[in-house]
Amino acid sequence: MIHLLLTAVAVALLLASLPLLAELCLLSLAALLLPEPRHKAHGTDLPVRLAAIIPAHNEEQLVAACVTSLNASRRPPDAIYVIAHNCTDLTATRAHTAGAEVLVLNDDGLHGKGAALHYGFTHALAQNNTAVLVIDADSVVDPAFTSRVAAAFIAGAAVVQARYVASNSNSNARTAIMALSLTGMNFVRPRGRSHLGLSPGIFGNGFALSAATLHAVPYTAHSVVEDLEYHLALVSSGRTVRFLDQATVLGELPENDKAAGTQRARWEGGRAHIRRRFVPRLFVSVLRGNLRLLEPLLDLLSIPLANVVPILIAMVFIPLAWSRMYAAAGLLTLALYVSASIILSPSPAAAGRALLSVPSYLLFKVRLVRAKHRASLGQAAWVRTARNPAATQTPAPNPEQPL
Repeated sequence: MIHLLLTAVAVALLLASLPLLAELCLLSLAALLLPEPRHKAHGTDLPVRLAAIIPAHNEEQLVAACVTSLNASRRPPDAIYVIAHNCTDLTATRAHTAGAEVLVLNDDGLHGKGAALHYGFTHALAQNNTAVLVIDADSVVDPAFTSRVAAAFIAGAAVVQARYVASNSNSNARTAIMALSLTGMNFVRPRGRSHLGLSPGIFGNGFALSAATLHAVPYTAHSVVEDLEYHLALVSSGRTVRFLDQATVLGELPENDKAAGTQRARWEGGRAHIRRRFVPRLFVSVLRGNLRLLEPLLDLLSIPLANVVPILIAMVFIPLAWSRMYAAAGLLTLALYVSASIILSPSPAAAGRALLSVPSYLLFKVRLVRAKHRASLGQAAWVRTARNPAATQTPAPNPEQPL
């Protein structure tokens, strides 16, 4: 009876952790070992009219720096629209002073970031722009960013996602470990998917869509994680995102416990909500032969890495040989993924030192359980992460220099 109970527990732990471990192993190896794919040239000689959309909710501290970085690009956007959504501060004034066209959206019935994006996209397409670029108001871009985005569309891309990194990774121990996590989520995994010919995903910041794509797949995503929701709509329609790992957007990470907790709970709770909505339909599509959706399904089934670590440790202590072998293989997979994230991070030495903060970070994640549950209920209210008291933007790196 005890053996049967232990086996049942071990099987349950294996099923909970296997989707993430399979993802991390495959994508880490692909990111490190496989060459970058060559995209077929089927583009156009027609010029690209690129509009930058900056959704902003009370972003008076950082929105001007965002607009300025876009205007300072070697190929500035043809239009910059700041969507001042339910703002009660000087966001609109500072965005206008920096050189953006401000679109004010005040509607208490439209709370999510997705609503602001839809409003901006509708206006941009009405102005005959042929592509739209989304940049968060707390971010800046490298000088070659928009020229590389435009070049990708000229070469035939329908959707692109740039490299998204932290601008303040060295502020404290938490931002260092969060920056390493961001490298894994937003660089190692999408790079691996891209090298395998899969769609790398979109991250809500630094992505761009052609007008044709928006007409074919309207942006109606209004959940807390609207980027994940829209990407699932894209891959379900047979479209693939192109990953631009040489174009960089830098966003600021929250530096205090409360702000960081709010952000992480919203992201992970939002994923749980989308998981409940999309897993059944993706599973049915895969069973019907649409194998392109197998990797998005695995990704959606994956629980947070911080939850997998205690699962594997628990499996080490279950007195079953296969459980211990699986735990050992799982821990090696995590080591591979972390190593890939360090190697491919902008500053490998700093990323390696960040590992010293892992224990405290795991405890921080445990304290978010209740907040994640609330976020998973699917409320789309735009709860802006509190900005750092002395919020500043680090100049974007020169793309000709190594990160």
